[in-house]
Amino acid sequence: ITNETKIQIAIALKGGPLALEHSIFPAREADAVAEQATQSQVINVQTGIGFLDHMVHALAKHAGWSLIVECIGDLHIDDHHTTEDCGIALGQAFKEALGAVRGVKRFGSGFAPLDEALSRAVVDLSNRPYAVVELGLQREKVGDLSCEMISHFLESFAEASRITLHVDCLRGKNDHHRSESAFKALAVAIREA
Repeated sequence: ITNETKIQIAIALKGGPLALEHSIFPAREADAVAEQATQSQVINVQTGIGFLDHMVHALAKHAGWSLIVECIGDLHIDDHHTTEDCGIALGQAFKEALGAVRGVKRFGSGFAPLDEALSRAVVDLSNRPYAVVELGLQREKVGDLSCEMISHFLESFAEASRITLHVDCLRGKNDHHRSESAFKALAVAIREA
């Protein structure tokens, strides 16, 4: 909880059943934009920013995680605090779920296409936080998410999880495709590490 956001996250890095004991949302029907439940994964992302939900869902799905994210943020101002704080909270949850970095490969890399877009990601579960993110986005926004906040989310995730990550979109014309291929490439790299 910060002055700007209230976030609750549950994560299982190997997938499987997952639930929150209590929701932070008032009693009402969930209006999740990015939700999936199978025998192997449960993913429910509700940040209030549809495109961010979509990107975090893609990350969890292709990393093999079960993930629940609930966020109430100050979206009446803009998308900055919600996006940044979700990146920080997810990074902290990932670090806690990973525990001591033992018995893992440590390094991972991945490529992911989405139509004309192709992205590459390389990670080091190093306890040395650093992020280099080059997506080459051209638009101001994708949906309700400012394009500048897409790379900022990844930087915040890297800092909070204490990993090194490099994510580059190598080609692509559509900013949605460039972003989504980047999140999927990161998922593949994390799964490998």
